[in-house]
Amino acid sequence: MTDYEKLDTWIDAHFDEEVRFLQELIRVPTDTPPGNNAPHAERTAELLKGFGFEAEPHAVPQAEVNAYGLESITNLIVRRNYGEGRTIALNAHGDVVPPGEGWTHDPYGGEIVDGKIYGRAAAVSKCDFATFTFAVRALEALGARLKGNVELHFTYDEEFGGEMGPGWLLKNRLTQPDLMIAAGFSYEVVTAHNGCLQMEVTVHGKMAHAAVPDTGVDALQGAVHILNALYAQNTLYQQVTSQVDGINHPYLNVGRIEGGTNTNVVPGKVSFKLDRRMIPEESPVEVEASIRKVIADAAAECRGITVDIKRLLLANAMKPLAGNQPLVDAIQKHGETLFGQKIPAMGTPLYTDVRLYAEAGIPGVIYGAGPRTVLESHAKRADERLELEDLRRATKVIARTLRDLLN
Repeated sequence: MTDYEKLDTWIDAHFDEEVRFLQELIRVPTDTPPGNNAPHAERTAELLKGFGFEAEPHAVPQAEVNAYGLESITNLIVRRNYGEGRTIALNAHGDVVPPGEGWTHDPYGGEIVDGKIYGRAAAVSKCDFATFTFAVRALEALGARLKGNVELHFTYDEEFGGEMGPGWLLKNRLTQPDLMIAAGFSYEVVTAHNGCLQMEVTVHGKMAHAAVPDTGVDALQGAVHILNALYAQNTLYQQVTSQVDGINHPYLNVGRIEGGTNTNVVPGKVSFKLDRRMIPEESPVEVEASIRKVIADAAAECRGITVDIKRLLLANAMKPLAGNQPLVDAIQKHGETLFGQKIPAMGTPLYTDVRLYAEAGIPGVIYGAGPRTVLESHAKRADERLELEDLRRATKVIARTLRDLLN
C-alpha cells in the first residue's frame, strides 16, 4: 500500500474511536456567553493524554478574562516534534454560542441518527478537534520519517473575537508556526474571509409616566429612527461587490435589543448591538467612521435624544498570504480524490480566528469536517449536525496533507 492508503486504513480502523472522542467533547458545555470554558479544556487534555498527547494548558489570567466579559479560558497547545523543518499548526475552537430553542436532539448529547452526529459544536468546531487529532495520530502510526513539527491549537474565544484565544497565544509568543490550517468545512478550502465590526449603541431619552408621555423623551422611538437609518444602509451595501469568489457584499445586522423599565413607563434608555460584516476590499477605519456618522445624524433628528457608541469588536478581514499555496494544493489534491469532486479555493462571508495568524504573518487556510454550507450544518441553530462520512474523509485529507508537507 502507498502511504496515503495506509493513512486511510488507519483512520477507518479507528473511526469509531474518533466518533467517541467527538461525543465526549460535545457533552461538556461551552456556552459563550457566559464563557466558562476551562472545564472543557481540562476534559480535552485528559482525553488527549489517553492518546499519548501531552496538552500544555495556557490559562488566560482571570482579570483579563473577566474584563473581556467571560468566566474562564484555558487554551491548549499540543506539540509533536519530528525533526528540523517547518511547523504546521492546526487550530479549532471549543467555545460555542448557547443552544437556543427548537432542538429535537439533546444539544449536549452527541446523539448519532442516520449517519449524523447531533449537538452544539458538532459541526463548528469541536468536530475538528477530532479531525486534527486523529489525522496526527494516523500520521504518527505511519512510522515514516518526517521533517518538521505539528502543533494542535485548541482555543476558546472564537465567538468573542479570538483575542483571548489564538490572539493571546501569539501575543505572548507561545507559538510561532510557519503554516496553519483552521477548522472549516470539507467541500472548499477557504483562503479569505470577511471582517467584522460589532458595536453597542445606547440611546438616552427621559423616563416618564405613560399617562403623561409628553413629560419624557422616548428612547425607544429614537432607537427605532436610528435603526431605520442603519437598516437603510443594507440597500446601499448591495451596490458594493467583492472580487473574492464566495463573498458578495457588506451587510449589517442588529442582533440584540434591550431597554425600558416597565410597560407603563416611557423608556429612558434603549441599547442595541450591531454586527457589520466587511468585505476584504473595505477599510475598517472608514467603515466604522461611516456607521458612527449614520447613527449620529439620525440621533440629531430626534429631539432630546443622545447616544453613546461603544466598539465591541473590530476583526479585520483575512486576505490570502503568499506562502499558503502548498496548503491549498495539497488539500485540493486529496480532497478531490476522497470526495470525488473538485475542492475550490474561495472566500467565505464568515469571520474567523485565522485572521489573527495572518496578521502575525502566518499563511493559513480554513479546512475541516463539514457540509457544503453553514445552513446545512445548522451551525448556531437548533439541531446542529455533522455527517460522519464528512468527518472520516476530512480526517484523511488532513492526514495526507500533513504527510505531503512534512515529507
